[in-house]
Formats: sequence, C-alpha cells, structure tokens
Amino acid sequence: MSFRLDPATAINDPHGITWGMHPIAWRNDDIKEIGAFNTLEDMLLDLADLGYRGTEVAGWFPAKEVAKQRADARGIKIVAQWFSSFIVRDGVDAVIPEFTATCEYLQYLGATRVVVSEQTGSVQGQRDVCIFTNKPVLTEEQWPVLAAGLNRLGEIAGEHGLTLVYHHHLGTVIQTKAETIKLMELTDPDKVSLLFDTGHAFVGDGDVMGLLQATIDRVAHVHFKDVRPEKLEESKRLERSFLDSFLAGMFTVPGDGMIDFTEPYRFLIDHGYRDWILVEAEQDPAIANPHEYGAKARAYIESTLLPL
Repeated sequence: MSFRLDPATAINDPHGITWGMHPIAWRNDDIKEIGAFNTLEDMLLDLADLGYRGTEVAGWFPAKEVAKQRADARGIKIVAQWFSSFIVRDGVDAVIPEFTATCEYLQYLGATRVVVSEQTGSVQGQRDVCIFTNKPVLTEEQWPVLAAGLNRLGEIAGEHGLTLVYHHHLGTVIQTKAETIKLMELTDPDKVSLLFDTGHAFVGDGDVMGLLQATIDRVAHVHFKDVRPEKLEESKRLERSFLDSFLAGMFTVPGDGMIDFTEPYRFLIDHGYRDWILVEAEQDPAIANPHEYGAKARAYIESTLLPL
C-alpha cells in the first residue's frame, strides 16, 4: 500500500477533471455506529493507495490541526464539507455564526467549497419516514426567504475563499429537478452554485441528464453515485427511509449500478467543467469494503469514462 499519494499513479484525467472519493464510504455521520471502526488514517491510506486526489470533511474528523497534518502527509486534498442550514426555520441570522465557523475551518484546511443543504423539515435522517412518499415542501412565502438566506451565506463563503455549492438531496425541500431549477433561478449565480449529484437526481426524478442540462451553468461541484435498480424498487415497495434504503444497498459506486455515467461525464466536459468529481456511495463499509469499491469505481472511470 502506498503511504502517500503518488501523482504518477493517481487517476489522471485527460480532460482536466480531478477525481476524489467521499468519506461516507468509510463512515457515516447520520448513523454513527456505521463504519465506526474506520479512522481518518484508514481513509487517507486507502485514498492514497487507490489514487484519488481528494475528499471531503466528515463529522467524525479530528481537530482541524490534526486533520490537516494527516491529509497533507498523505498528499490528499480536502475539498469541502457539508453544512446543514435551517434558514427557513430559524432565519439566516441564526445560521450565520455556525456557518462562518465552518468556513473558517474549511479555509484553514485549504478547501475550496462549502456544501449547503437546507434541512428545515428534512426527513432524510428519520428512519420511520418513507423517503419516496414524504418530503417537506416550501410555501411560496418561504422560497424568497431561503434564496435570500443562501445569497447571504454565499457572500460569507466568498469572503473565506470558498464557493457555496447547494446540494439537492432526497427528503429535503430541494429534492426534485423543478425545485432545484427554481432555487437556481431565485439565487444569485455569483453567490450560490450547485453540487450536482447523480444518485439524488436519479432516485428523486428518474432523470440524471434533465437536471444537469438545465443547471450546467451553475454546477461547481459533482458527486458521481450509482443506484442498484433492484434495491431501489425493493426500497420503494417496502416504503423505506433514506437511511434504511442505503443500508439495504440502494446506492453504490459508478459502474456497479444502472446509471450510464458516460452521458453526464461527456456533458460536463463538453460544457467546460474542469473541477472535482467525487465518487460517492452511502453504504455499510462492513459489507461494502471502501477500498474494494474505490478500486471498482476507478476501474470503471479509467475503462469507460476517460477514453471518451
């Protein structure tokens, strides 16, 4: 195993994309016992050995000084971190202190974006709520509140050298293609960008390319996540929650499910996207070994996507 990322053997994308892998493959923030046996060192060593150049921050990371020292020692770039906003519920002024602290933390780590998802009314973390039939919906009065709040957070992110990328997510007020497009229309493109996630687009609407084509000018960060069709149908039939759906195996890495990633990859390249794509799949690492699945995703990337 390589103890430090070797640029010569890392994934080298001829189209200028930088490939990383999300920490959720190793450990879960929502169900803390899932992957609790994995440490930051375990993840960084796997990333270095697999040839992924970066990752995001997870809630289980150690103090910022320790995280930076260990990531730097392994040659792994820390790119971003998730932030749960409650702008509609609490007002943006109540959100700003914690958001500013997150931006300061990310700036220290050398990250370039902060991932925001509005969690007012979210059911993504509730194990007794079906993700396919229950989701919060914004009222007409709440839309401008959320948009104005995100614009304000985007200003703060920019002051810290970060791009705010909004994450459309199952079980939240911004899940569907229509909701995501509307949010982009209501927010300032200089302050709010989009994190495009193939898995959430597919499960949310059954349509990956429709959302990407409609929002390509706002995409500043990308997650490539695949979906197992039989597990998706099973989870719908059994009315599972988001958490129970991923524990049952609904998500997997690119090349192991039903999404054709050649379409979104080619579209991103053709429209000038030259930034990060992170392999992501919420799975139980005790069942889906992160190193094994990271290697599987890399094989798919290099055999199917890079030659395009």
